[in-house]
Amino acid sequence: MSVTVRVVVLGPPGAGKGTQAMFLKERFGACHISTGDMLRKAVNDQSPLGIKAMQYMEKGKLVSDNLILELMGEHLSQENCKYGFVLDGFPRTRPQALGLEKLLRNLGLQLDRVVFLNIPRDAIIRRLAGRRTCEKCGTLYHLVFDPSSKEGVCDRCHGVLYQRSDDTEDTIAARYDVYKTQTAPFMIDYYRKGGLLQEIDGMGNPDEVKGRVFQALGLDVA
Repeated sequence: MSVTVRVVVLGPPGAGKGTQAMFLKERFGACHISTGDMLRKAVNDQSPLGIKAMQYMEKGKLVSDNLILELMGEHLSQENCKYGFVLDGFPRTRPQALGLEKLLRNLGLQLDRVVFLNIPRDAIIRRLAGRRTCEKCGTLYHLVFDPSSKEGVCDRCHGVLYQRSDDTEDTIAARYDVYKTQTAPFMIDYYRKGGLLQEIDGMGNPDEVKGRVFQALGLDVA
């Protein structure tokens, strides 16, 4: 494969960043990196950086930007990222954005595009508040978009479906407001000034949004 993609996917909680990142990963064979998955793997592997990260997490603290960037550097240098990468929800802060730029420069790389999935606050609340998770196998459902056959029961293992504490309307609204006031203003302005930002309408089903993302990147959807 000769074509590579180096993309950041940004957006508020519940905007569908992970889903669109997976579409791009499948299309290019690029690595998909989300900070949450990256941290969990490092901790589970008990790598030196994972042990450092665990010390933050056990105290309920946010992992430092420097440590996140060290982990990101490890991942971007791996063989599975040779066809590019899709960063899911990262960077989130000014230090992370500046650190990522320096990291990529040191690796002789640069971003192709930054995709911003724009979706209204009320739509995010409806989308996330309807999520239900199986307590046994972790399968996700949605009361409107993807309900189980029997209300409150998992189709796969017949476990009980529950609403996660961070999927309540009040919690979702608070997370969205933090994103809009503390993350979005800088990140959008920073990448727009750099000529990298592609703002995408995040409303609709995943395939519809995929079509807009691929079009913005100059790609065929097929």
